[in-house]
Amino acid sequence: MDHGKSTSAITMRDVAKAAGVSVATVSHVVNDKAGARIGDDAKRRVHEAVSRLGYRPNALAKTLSQGTSRFIGLVADAIATTPFAGQIIHGAQDEAWKHGFVLLVANTDGNKAAEDEAIAMMLEHQVRGILYSTWYHREIVVPEALHQTDSVLVDCFADGSGLPAVVPDEEQGGRTATDALLAAGHRRIAFINTTTPSPAQTGRLAGYRSALESAGIDFDESLVIPAAPEQEGGYASTTRIVDSKATAVFCHNDRVAMGLYDGLREQGLRIPDDIAVIGFDNQDVIAAHLRPPLSTVALPHYELGAAGVRRLLGLETAPSEHPQLIACPPIPRQSI
Repeated sequence: MDHGKSTSAITMRDVAKAAGVSVATVSHVVNDKAGARIGDDAKRRVHEAVSRLGYRPNALAKTLSQGTSRFIGLVADAIATTPFAGQIIHGAQDEAWKHGFVLLVANTDGNKAAEDEAIAMMLEHQVRGILYSTWYHREIVVPEALHQTDSVLVDCFADGSGLPAVVPDEEQGGRTATDALLAAGHRRIAFINTTTPSPAQTGRLAGYRSALESAGIDFDESLVIPAAPEQEGGYASTTRIVDSKATAVFCHNDRVAMGLYDGLREQGLRIPDDIAVIGFDNQDVIAAHLRPPLSTVALPHYELGAAGVRRLLGLETAPSEHPQLIACPPIPRQSI
């Protein structure tokens, strides 16, 4: 035994490393999990490593029924530090508590080593499953360890991975934003879209086109203006917006709308009297405090977290080959 490390500090990860197996395999062996298909050689190596290192399974692990705890893990890349995405944690936590579970949260800042360590720690605590979340909606490469327990992707997806995913309905959101402008009587509507390839870029454009088509308005490519998805992008689009003779603008996000507000004000144009504006995201620190307050469409972060937990616990089912879409609700204020 290694006397340089106290037995209380020996973890399943140490045993897994010494035995050359995964943390999940160690967990199954030490908890004698029924139905686990583990070879005799791997079992022997785990038992030898346990003996050599003096590993003692903690009291929690010993008393678990069916080898799982009342914990649900949530691994996030930068979620706790973004202005609104912390709502995913809030939604997941509320839903977990409702069903008698506690949420274990690890914020990894996109660091792969930290991510692997966080997932290993959660497997060691024998979580009921893991929610894996990103701070913006995108396709990901699934960390291998996620396949060792029930996992659900939240605000991200991985085609062909077999893992269920819960994501915002970007197309519906784009349609909702455009419909709000159409309902106010606008027919010539511009769309400032992001230059960043993403589900938001293609989905919101598809929604914009769909709403125009339903209203019997021909799609005009010249009214779609690519811009960097931040304040500077919106500001830089002002001249093209004014020249387009559009009476309303759907902005890819609230930061773009914020920049457009500045540009239109410099041109002596008033919102919404001269031109209507709608954003996307409902980044409250921006949208609610612009003058006039910005009408927008919300990203449903709270509901994404809650739906992820329900999916993990089997309370909601949906085909795993396609992400489950969560609606993006309109937030009407005074800019239309």
